[in-house]
Amino acid sequence: MSTPKIELRDVHKTFGSNRVLRGVNLSIAPSESMVIIGGSGTGKSVTIKSVLGLVKPDIGMVLVDGKDVRKQKREPLLDKFGMLFQGGALFDSLRVWENVAFRVLRSKSTDECRELAIEKLRRVGLGPDTADRFPAELSGGMQKRVGLARAIATSPEIIFFDEPTTGLDPIMSDVINDLIRELVVELKCTAMTITHDMTSVRKIADKVAMLHEGVIQWTGPVDDLDTCGNAYVDQFIHGRADGPIEALR
Repeated sequence: MSTPKIELRDVHKTFGSNRVLRGVNLSIAPSESMVIIGGSGTGKSVTIKSVLGLVKPDIGMVLVDGKDVRKQKREPLLDKFGMLFQGGALFDSLRVWENVAFRVLRSKSTDECRELAIEKLRRVGLGPDTADRFPAELSGGMQKRVGLARAIATSPEIIFFDEPTTGLDPIMSDVINDLIRELVVELKCTAMTITHDMTSVRKIADKVAMLHEGVIQWTGPVDDLDTCGNAYVDQFIHGRADGPIEALR
């Protein structure tokens, strides 16, 4: 059996009196696309931040390529990652090509950076005329594509997607989902996504993990989602108010 690309072993994290993660166990294989589902405030973002090393578990261990992230050198570890942020998180004062090539601006010449950016923009369906525009001149869908181009700019081994279709209309959401799936397959990278959008889940995922009350309640292939028999999963994917997940009234 190959070493998991990402592994969380009994990860706990508490903020004050709020026990967010209460023993998360999750394994993601190389080149696998894992989507984590769950309600707001269940710890999905904290889980990603734990893998990135931005949050240190109180108990447990997070491993990337079989090595504890706390014992790995920061820069080489971060070089493995790309990320598409929920709101795009583009720098308003930088042109599109500078946003895309942001991580390599100091290590390559201006011409090399711009050439790299234009190539990545092309890969997400944006022409070279976009390169010299500012984020404010772009639609929400175009900004999301620029964010995706930035996420793949360094050909990362692992890409995180934080609510990749938030704020987009159904048509553009479908475009972004298709792009994500194509890029993950093309780059042979490992993907870790958090989303509430079940259409995204079914398009992007190889496997799905249901996070609730600080633990993984179920994990399995996306094709088993509708027949897994897990009450938490069933309630969530069908959007029912009644079930083990308490709805705020």
